[in-house]
Amino acid sequence: MSFSPSDLDPHKLHAFLLGAVAPRPIAFASTVDVEGNVNLAPFSYFNVFSANPPILIFSPARRGKDNSTKHTLDNVLAVPEVVVNMVDYDLVHACSLASTDYPAGVNEFEKAGLTEVASDTITPPRVLESPVSLECKVLRVDSFGDNPGAGNLVVCEIMKFHFREDVLNSDGLPDAKKLDLVGRCGGSYYVRANSDALFEIPKPLATLGIGVDKLPEDVRLSNILTGRHLAMLANVESFPDETDVNEYKLMELSEYFLDYADDGAVLEQTLHKYAAKLLDNGNVDEAWKTLLSFNLG
Repeated sequence: MSFSPSDLDPHKLHAFLLGAVAPRPIAFASTVDVEGNVNLAPFSYFNVFSANPPILIFSPARRGKDNSTKHTLDNVLAVPEVVVNMVDYDLVHACSLASTDYPAGVNEFEKAGLTEVASDTITPPRVLESPVSLECKVLRVDSFGDNPGAGNLVVCEIMKFHFREDVLNSDGLPDAKKLDLVGRCGGSYYVRANSDALFEIPKPLATLGIGVDKLPEDVRLSNILTGRHLAMLANVESFPDETDVNEYKLMELSEYFLDYADDGAVLEQTLHKYAAKLLDNGNVDEAWKTLLSFNLG
C-alpha cells in the first residue's frame, strides 16, 4: 500500500513515521531555563551526524494536541546548552516517566527518581544513571514551521564525553553488549540492543567484496539460498583455494558425497541446505567450501 503525506491526517502521519523509521536512539536531554530550573525529557528524533567536529542533532517537535512548544526547545533557545544522556535498559522506565507533560519548572530528575551530576563544561546537569552522557553546546536551532508536529532541529557540538567504566571494552571503546541500550519504535514499543538482538557483519571497508553478480551461477540461482545468504557470500574478496576446498570436502562432507553419489541433484540441494545453515551461524568460509566442493573433480 502507498500513501501521500498530504492525504494523511497529522495523527496517522505521525504514527506512520514513528512506526516505519525504527528503532531510533533516544536523546535523554537535560537543559535549564534562564532561572536555572532543570528540565529532563526524551526525544527519539535523534542521531549523530558528524565526527569532526562531533555533531549530534535532536528535534523537539511542536505538540500535536495544542501546537505548543516543548520546554526543552524553549530552554535551548534561552540557554544554548544541553546534556544528551543515552538510555539503557535499566533507565528506560524512568525515561518514559520523564516524558510526562509536567508544567514548566517541574524537575523531571526528581519525578523520575534520577540523580543530577554537575557537568564540567556547561550548566545543565547530566544523569548519573546514564551509561553515556554528552555535554553539548547548541550551535543553532532550525525550525520547520509553526504547524502541530513541526520539528525543530537542535544542532549541537559535543564538548565532553562521559562513559561509565563498566560499558567500555579492553580497548577503552564502548561495548554494545555492555551498554544494553534501548531504541524507540512505533506506538508504545521499544527495542533492547542486547543478547540475541545483537549480531555482527564484517564491514567491507578494507576489502572489495566480489559482489552478487560474480557468484557462480548455481549459487546465485539457488532455490535454497536467500538474498541474505547471497550477500554474505558476495562480501568476500576471493574464493577459498581448491586445496582448502578439497580438504574440507574429504574431512567434513564425505558422508554427503557417499550417500548421494548417484544423485547429483539431491547432493547439490543437500550441500546448499548445509551451506545455508553455516551462513546462518556466520561461517562464511565454510559455506563457500561446501558450495565449491560440488564442482570439484
